[in-house]
Amino acid sequence: MRRWPLLLWGLLLPAATAAAGRYPHSAVLDGAAGYRLLWGQQGSSISFRLEVRTQGYVGFGLSPTGAMASADIVVGGVARGKPYLQDYFTDANRALKRDSQQDYHLEYAMENSTHTILAFSRELHTCDTNDKSITESTVRVIWAYHHKDMGEAGQNYHGSNRGSKSLRLLNPEKKNVISASLPYFDLTNQGVPIPDKDTTYWCQMFKIPIHHEKHHVIKVEPLIQKGHGNLVHHILLYQCSSSLNDSVLDYGHECYHPNMPDSFLTCETVIFAWAIGGEAFTYPPHVGLSIGTSIDPQYVLMEVHYDNPSYLEGLIDNSGLRLFYTPDLRKYDAGVIEAGLWVSLFHNIPPGMPEFMSEGHCTLECLEEALDAERPSGIHVFAVLLHAHLAGRAIRMRHFRKGEEQKLLAYDDEFDFNFQEFQYLKEERTILPGDNLITECRYSTIDRIRMTWGGLSTRNEMCLSYLLYYPRINLTRCASIPDIMEQLQFIGVKEIYRPVRTWPFIIKSPKQYKNLSFMDAMNKFKWSRSAGLSYNELVLRLPVNVRCSKTDNAEWSIQGMTAIPPEIERPYRTEPVICISSSYLHCSLFLNLLFTACVTVSTLGNSWPFV
Repeated sequence: MRRWPLLLWGLLLPAATAAAGRYPHSAVLDGAAGYRLLWGQQGSSISFRLEVRTQGYVGFGLSPTGAMASADIVVGGVARGKPYLQDYFTDANRALKRDSQQDYHLEYAMENSTHTILAFSRELHTCDTNDKSITESTVRVIWAYHHKDMGEAGQNYHGSNRGSKSLRLLNPEKKNVISASLPYFDLTNQGVPIPDKDTTYWCQMFKIPIHHEKHHVIKVEPLIQKGHGNLVHHILLYQCSSSLNDSVLDYGHECYHPNMPDSFLTCETVIFAWAIGGEAFTYPPHVGLSIGTSIDPQYVLMEVHYDNPSYLEGLIDNSGLRLFYTPDLRKYDAGVIEAGLWVSLFHNIPPGMPEFMSEGHCTLECLEEALDAERPSGIHVFAVLLHAHLAGRAIRMRHFRKGEEQKLLAYDDEFDFNFQEFQYLKEERTILPGDNLITECRYSTIDRIRMTWGGLSTRNEMCLSYLLYYPRINLTRCASIPDIMEQLQFIGVKEIYRPVRTWPFIIKSPKQYKNLSFMDAMNKFKWSRSAGLSYNELVLRLPVNVRCSKTDNAEWSIQGMTAIPPEIERPYRTEPVICISSSYLHCSLFLNLLFTACVTVSTLGNSWPFV
């Protein structure tokens, strides 16, 4: 192995400046802003730049869980004036090993009195089983650093200078920049007391301050109270009935509570959604959220989901949303469709399952009726938010046309409950009358001993997709509920009391379930791994009840009908990955502008205490 020649080191410095435009994305990985990551995709490869407050080594990696086990790691720095970079991996026991196939390629490195800067690249798919492929799914980035370089003073453990952060490395670049002087208004809670319970949904009415003249909201930014980043799990903004008056603005109330105000029931249409880990959302240049006209929201309800699993007392929150708007109208009005599984106890997952699949259907019947009535030429989806709770492991939005599967509309095969944000689609997707959309959620309940139920709590589950699209039509929800009776028959239930007078309803026979609710009966059933697999096969082919809703609590005519899910291939057949081995000669593009040179970084040993 050869070291970097001093001549090359000098030439790299101006090249580094010229390459600054290669990194359209950035994130601060530590709380003290001492470790900054910049990155950008170039075709089949991805480039990284690390700016770290240290004069020692810098570690960076990709992990399946955010921990050290089975991670793909690179370590580098500048030692005695010479740069170094080494490709490592860890096994399931966190033992660090040098990778025999070096897939990370150093482009330049520099060091001053406070910081070390490393720039390097690798292929998205490397043909190396020790490397993690980089896709559009969530990636758990891990990081570490030390004040000394590798090899100095023996074994250098990073101590507390380490951490992890979830990112989407292949999110499309947001090229549309809005003016810093754009007007805005805030919708924020004022002194909301958070109960000492694990889940609270708080609802507050607001009046949109723009009237009589159309404007477009073009950016929505979360305003999360400092220190409440893990408390505020998600925020939904609903359009409410225009017949309300300002008296509804006087108070907030717990959502979904028996005593909540009747005005809350008029708020059914989601116009924006934000979830934990998400940042500000900027609409494309040709689309905006319309406000100010008679058919636009005049009153909105902001629903904030507070997650307080430690039952902390005395918490007061003032979080909300900031909406930036403009009188310079875009070509299209944006809409939101909530698709997937209707949040219901009819959605349930047995305990002890390493993998369980649920599907929510936006049926061809619903899309056909809504689109034929208003937009036969179709609507165009430009962003998707995939949503589940703690048991969620992966979510896919599958798209079918005339029975033929299209490319996935959106997916996250490494779903992170604490990192949920809108995915900008690389290319807008047209949805036509008669299409099918299926939200497919994969869960793990391996550590649970009781059924997991569809519901509002973080410990319950959801399987939803929020589609941002244009032009706006009168469709706010396109979802489904699986038939419940066949689920009960699976565990041996023969009869329930009719007419149904209680919820959950009560079982009449057989004897072992008599007078139990169906929730109690499902929990009483002795679930095994094989029983769970058989149950999963059953629920995926059950008829579904169609939920197809308009704004203002109205419904399309096929609301409540029973539909048969389409025959689909399971599991989803992923597209083949084309990997590029590092055995070929690697040269970076900007170095080729200076001279033709290929450099291999020197080997610094086979072990390093990164764990």
